[in-house]
This record gives sequence, C-alpha cells and structure tokens, in this order.
Amino acid sequence: MPVIFPFTAIVGQERMKRALILNAIDQRIGGVLIRGERGTAKSTAARALAALLPQVKVIQGCRFGCDPDHPETWCTECQARAAAGEDLAAQWAWRAVPFVNLPVSATEDRVVGTLDIERAIQSGERHFEPGVLAAANRGILYIDEVNLLDDHVVDLLLDAAAMGINIVEREGVSFWHPARFILVGTMNPEEGDLRPQLLDRFALAVDIRGVTDPHQRVQIIERNLAFENDPQGFRQAWLPHEQALAERIAQARKRLPGVRHTSRDLLTIATFTASLGVDGHRADLVILKAARAHAAFEGRDALSPEDIMLAAELALPHRLKRTPLGQSEVSFAELQARLAELMGQPQADAASVSPRRHRQEAEKAKKVFGA
Repeated sequence: MPVIFPFTAIVGQERMKRALILNAIDQRIGGVLIRGERGTAKSTAARALAALLPQVKVIQGCRFGCDPDHPETWCTECQARAAAGEDLAAQWAWRAVPFVNLPVSATEDRVVGTLDIERAIQSGERHFEPGVLAAANRGILYIDEVNLLDDHVVDLLLDAAAMGINIVEREGVSFWHPARFILVGTMNPEEGDLRPQLLDRFALAVDIRGVTDPHQRVQIIERNLAFENDPQGFRQAWLPHEQALAERIAQARKRLPGVRHTSRDLLTIATFTASLGVDGHRADLVILKAARAHAAFEGRDALSPEDIMLAAELALPHRLKRTPLGQSEVSFAELQARLAELMGQPQADAASVSPRRHRQEAEKAKKVFGA
C-alpha cells in the first residue's frame, strides 16, 4: 500500500484543511467542493484526510460496511440475515476508512450499482452488484474534476450524500444500503464551472490559490523532496502531528452531540444569510452544522460568533449572487464586519481587529497542523 503524504505536512491552505476537518467531525454537513489551480494540494489533502480518521466498526460479511450498533441503517441483506435469526450485533470487526476515487467517465450503473433482473425472474433470488456508493459508505468519496462529470451522475451522488442511503429499483425489485460518506469534489475553474444548482448542493466550498510567500514555497519544495526520497521516514517524522490531530478529531466527534445552540444563534444565522440575499435555506443549516463542528473541534460546548463566522466563510461564497464580472467571494473581514454589526458591536471595532485575527489564525494553524 503506498505511503500517504501527511495531512499536517501540507503547507498553508488552512481554509481547505478546516473545511475537510469539519466534514470529518460531522459527515452530515454535506461535503466540500475545492476549487483551485493545478498543483495546490487538492487531491493530496483529500487522501491524507482518510488516513487521519479512526477505523470503523462493521458487520462481518457485509459488503456495505453496515454499522452493527445502528440496525435502522442496515442494508437489505443485513436485515434479511437478522430476520433469519443471526445476531449481527455480535458479529463485527474493525476496518480502515475507505477512500474511493470516482473516475470522470463513471456511468449511473457504476455509481449506484445494478440489480440482476434476469436472475430475480428466473430463480426469485435478489442479486445486487454494488457500485461506488457502496464502496464509499462510511468513508470518503473523492471526485477529481467534478465539473467534467455528467450532471445526472453528480445529482445522484449529491442525493445519496444528502439522504445517507442508496435505493436501486428495477422492474418492481428494489434494494437499498446505507451511503454515508464525506463527499470531496475538486475542480479547476479554468476548465468550466458547475451549474448553480449543483454548486448549492455542496455544503462548503473553498477557492484556493498557490502559495505566494517565498518562505512557504521553499517549505513546499523541501517537504516534497523529503517525502519522495524517504516516504516512510517522512511520514514517521510527522506521525506525532498526525496522531495529535486524529485524536482531536475523535474527541470533537464525541463532543459534537453535546454542543448547544441558542435561539439567538439561529436568529443571527438567519439574519446574516437574509442580509446577503442568499437563496433558499440550505446555507442556514450548513452554517449551523459547520459552526457546531468547529465549536466541538475547539473544545467548547456552545457556539460563539467566531464559530458562525468561520462557518459562513466556507458556506456562503459559492451561494452569493455573482456580479457581471463573476465576482462573488466575500472576504473574512467583510463577513466579520457584517456579523459584528448584527451582534450589536461597532463595525469599526470589527474591522480594526481583523488583521490581528488573521495573525491569530495563522499561529493557531501552525499549532494544529504542525505547519
């Protein structure tokens, strides 16, 4: 098995890493779209995230990795085994989090799986051939160049990610299995964009660019050369950083159910999105989920304005109406000033603290990611 470049060794790109970590803490957020030029560690970060996640508990013999502790999510085959008297809760094993790469040429059958209708008619036996969604269950589904994928296939993926299940029906025969995964899509905007309807279905979106600081660019060169020369030794050197971040994600997952939000938090989010003219209500829900995940990651049990602000920075840019020049990105300082105004704080104070906040974020990233 090839050695994976460490997540914590990626230089810069804190916003991208934050979006991936928040999805790792709460898979219900709904995935992340990473847009950027070539060579900006998009695919590297997605693969490295899978190596950070703890192993998952699965039912032995299940082709879909069903969770023995949640019978309500079991696939059709596991339900049939349980109905026949098997104690599936006692038949379990640990497995690594799957990382599935979906090719751009994937067809609908390749994604959702196929039912053998002829076999069902002749022998009355229901046979299902699993697809990509089955392989990615409880793991990461990675789509490179998602903007080049057929729109219908993207719709199927996003529907499955939202519902958490995959249902296949053919000629009156049906089969279903859980399909809970972290959806990570990457794309180069120079090769075309996604339709607005599909953009909105991605919970979070990050626009990244190449690092411009000369010192950081030198770090990128040095770390890549070190990894190429001795992949195992390089990963071993970064293992303490990887373990620390993995433990922090695991603790955040445990803390997440206890993170509280108030009516004031909900009103702040709703007023914030309405003031920016965001269509629909998906953004409000995404901001709340991402803010709760960020609070859990920071070790808190209640939301703060910072949690909402950081979540909004990831959830809103791809949902804002574009100008004739195609500009839609809202800066952190602009979001901070708008949110401070809603919270009853003077806008000038928010603007004055922005540079300091950026410095604090950079220092925090160094401690968290080991950069």
